[in-house]
Amino acid sequence: MNDRRGQLPVLRTRFRLALLFALLLVPGTAGAFEIFGLRLFEDQADRDAAAVIADPQPYEVELTTGAEGELDAAIRGASALLADQNEPASGAAGLLAKARGDYRRITGALYGQGYYGGTINILVDGVEAARLPPDADLPDPAAVRVVIDPGPLFRFGAISIANRPPPAGADDQVESPEDYGLARGEVARSTVVAGAEQRLLEGWRQQGYAKASIANREVIADHRTNTVDVAITVDPDRRAAIGAVGVTGTEHMDPEFVRTQSGLQPGEEYDPDEIERARKRLSRLEVFRSLRLQAAEDIGPDGMLPYTIVVDERPLHRVGAGASWSSVDGIGVEGFWLHRNLMGRAERLRLDARIAGIGYPVETEEFDYMFGGTFTKPGIFTPDTDLVAAISAERTVVPTYVETSATVRAGLTHLLSDEVTLEGSAAYELAQFDDDFGTRVFSTASLFAGATFDNRDEPLDATEGYFVTGTVEPFYEFNRGNVGLRTTAEARTYFGFAEDDRFVLAGRLRAGLVLGPDLADIPPDRLFFAGGGGSVRGYGYRSLGVEGPDGTVTGGRYLLEASVEARMRINEEFGAVAFVDGGYVAADTFPGLEDLRLGAGVGLRYYTGLGPLRLDLAFPLNGRAGDPAYAIYAGIGQAF
Repeated sequence: MNDRRGQLPVLRTRFRLALLFALLLVPGTAGAFEIFGLRLFEDQADRDAAAVIADPQPYEVELTTGAEGELDAAIRGASALLADQNEPASGAAGLLAKARGDYRRITGALYGQGYYGGTINILVDGVEAARLPPDADLPDPAAVRVVIDPGPLFRFGAISIANRPPPAGADDQVESPEDYGLARGEVARSTVVAGAEQRLLEGWRQQGYAKASIANREVIADHRTNTVDVAITVDPDRRAAIGAVGVTGTEHMDPEFVRTQSGLQPGEEYDPDEIERARKRLSRLEVFRSLRLQAAEDIGPDGMLPYTIVVDERPLHRVGAGASWSSVDGIGVEGFWLHRNLMGRAERLRLDARIAGIGYPVETEEFDYMFGGTFTKPGIFTPDTDLVAAISAERTVVPTYVETSATVRAGLTHLLSDEVTLEGSAAYELAQFDDDFGTRVFSTASLFAGATFDNRDEPLDATEGYFVTGTVEPFYEFNRGNVGLRTTAEARTYFGFAEDDRFVLAGRLRAGLVLGPDLADIPPDRLFFAGGGGSVRGYGYRSLGVEGPDGTVTGGRYLLEASVEARMRINEEFGAVAFVDGGYVAADTFPGLEDLRLGAGVGLRYYTGLGPLRLDLAFPLNGRAGDPAYAIYAGIGQAF
């Protein structure tokens, strides 16, 4: 890279570039150059300038990059002067410190795009910022002019990698430099070199070499040929096995349980994937504010690598509340109280309460009520298996029936992998239903089995991946001596496109089937209904069912629902969606498409750290008499 005042002779530039590039890629190097998460070349003047607190110093910045497209965006994105121009600096010293930081940040941006012969000039009040003292007297506002000449584009020249990882399998071959992105003639981005080193180290670590490191690197740019030569030497060190596992930082947690729950077994060969699985297991306990698995500095003479699990526990208790609103279904409020660690092994007790269906005028007999408690005990049988027991009582008022019930359930949840979850449970429910069949009481025992595959990138706002789940629930109703079976399947998929997945096309398909006696002898909550915010928007919650000749609506044996959403992110804070939902419920025969109920609408999204806040306006496209003309829904997270 050229000096900020002009271009250096070729040999001197080659030397400085090799040194700078090495420092950029060495973890832990001290200094103030901020690239790859490191701060390089910090001197005392930098520290003194950053420490000075003075009167606010407003400034106006003009940035000329001499570039376009991706390079122009990278330079502008690296400039703190440009990003913070609407906020005054902390006096002249703060402004000059920010300018000196821009020399380094823009240099890193140019390297990242493959430009090593550029010139950077940052003029403050007409003087190069690097030459101004921290106590300079600047006008108000100060005029800042940033001029970048990126110079020529550099490409990779000679590439050499010593000690590449051996083949992982009998049919594999040693990877070539091209396999790591280091191909002669390709754009010499600094990020490609950093990525290649990480892949080399990861290749060794995947084969048990926990302390593999970069022993030597030479990265030299030749300004005569506009090429960058790269030579990397890897030191794999020795194979390692997991040694003794210690635990520090626990207050209420049992350290032995933490050690067991990690799943790390002393004596097993080191595997970075197993270390990551251990971290995820401990994170799922929801007990720790922070945790890390810290390896010892060196592998012992016996080939063992000890580990220490360092944790910081969260407060024992948590209280939360939420609310939802629909123009059709009214207001709902809910709250919970959580104890994270009842007996020192991350046992969780959560108490939930909910009131919903609050409309205007207020009619308390139309309210929904629910109160329940859930107990979860992790680490049953395996570190990936949880015992879950729950009890609840509720009153639910929907257009098709009123339910008053009490339920008790107990079962196991097992994480087969990061993407696959298995569930199994047994339950008993005593319920009274008031509907078009009259008042009926059901006493029902059931078994439940479910499996879920979920590889979405972000569950509350997915841009890619799939979600697939299936359930089977056989049940026996004691009062009538009936046996039945309820099964469901659902699939969701997401396709993001354009820059940063600005546009997302999302789809959902759900189907269900109930086998058993006549509809009048099946508990209504085992039958299928459709409609509402999580189903077919534009219709009342669970208002779509089987329509009788006298206009009555009951649940059905068959369910089919589908939704398509087109999502667009307008900016960092707001997004918009357009959607179409469809669904129908059938009794004993599957109906034709003429019975399909459709809803469509648009929505607004406000993005937060907890997920997008959702506001949807939906219209029934082929509504029946009595269906609303429109419906508005609000909630957290995308509709699916």
